[in-house]
Amino acid sequence: MAADDLVIAVNVSNDIVTARQAGLELASKLGFSLSDRTMIATAISEVARNITSYAGTGEIRLAIADREGRRSMVVQAQDKGPGIIDIVRAMEDGYSTGRGLGLGLPGAKRLMDGMEITSSPGQGTLVEMWKWVPTGA
Repeated sequence: MAADDLVIAVNVSNDIVTARQAGLELASKLGFSLSDRTMIATAISEVARNITSYAGTGEIRLAIADREGRRSMVVQAQDKGPGIIDIVRAMEDGYSTGRGLGLGLPGAKRLMDGMEITSSPGQGTLVEMWKWVPTGA
C-alpha cells in the first residue's frame, strides 16, 4: 500500500460511520455504481464493527492497488486484538465467537470481489478485501 492511502482510526462505534463514509466517497470518485458503493460501504461497516467488537481499536485503510491483475479499491481492516483462532470456521455463516449473528466476515466477502485474512491468536488480524474498479472509470 502507498503513502497516500487514507487511514481511519477505529476506536469507537462512531468511527465505523467515518470509515463507511470515506469508503463511499472513494468509491464514488472511482466511478462505482450506486449498488457497488452500497456493497463496499456495507463491507467496510462489517469489518470496522468487528474491530470495535473484538479488538477494541484498529484502523481501516483505503487504497487503490492492483489485485488479481486488475485495478481495485482495496480496504484493509487491521487490529492488534485477540486474533482469529480458526479463520475457516470464522468464514462460515452463523459462526460467531461473540454475540453477533456470524454474518460479518462471510457477508463482507460476498459483497466484495476478493478477501484475504491474516490472523494469529494474540497477534491481531488483518482483513484485506477489494472490489475491482469499473472499466472505463
